[in-house]
Amino acid sequence: MQSNCEGELVTAISHAGDRGFHGILLNAGAYTHTSIALYDAIRASALPTVEVHISNPDGREPFRRRSRIAPACMARVAGFGPSSYVLALLGLLGHLEKQRLDERD
Repeated sequence: MQSNCEGELVTAISHAGDRGFHGILLNAGAYTHTSIALYDAIRASALPTVEVHISNPDGREPFRRRSRIAPACMARVAGFGPSSYVLALLGLLGHLEKQRLDERD
């Protein structure tokens, strides 16, 4: 889903597990640097979440270098343009497959 509204993003994350999702790719845009609500929603969801950015926030303005959501995410993919989404999805799928195999053992 795509939304510019923080509350809609929080609601979507909160209901992701109920909707059958096994993980989340999240480009929180400017909310990355400000949203404790998104951090809380990611933690409460207990779903593996990958923070995604098209550009590299560390190469931008100093205020963009701190992610409020990073501690709740399992990984971060940034700076590869639109390919960041593909790379993040591949990483998330690999993580989920490893979880599945570990549960079988």
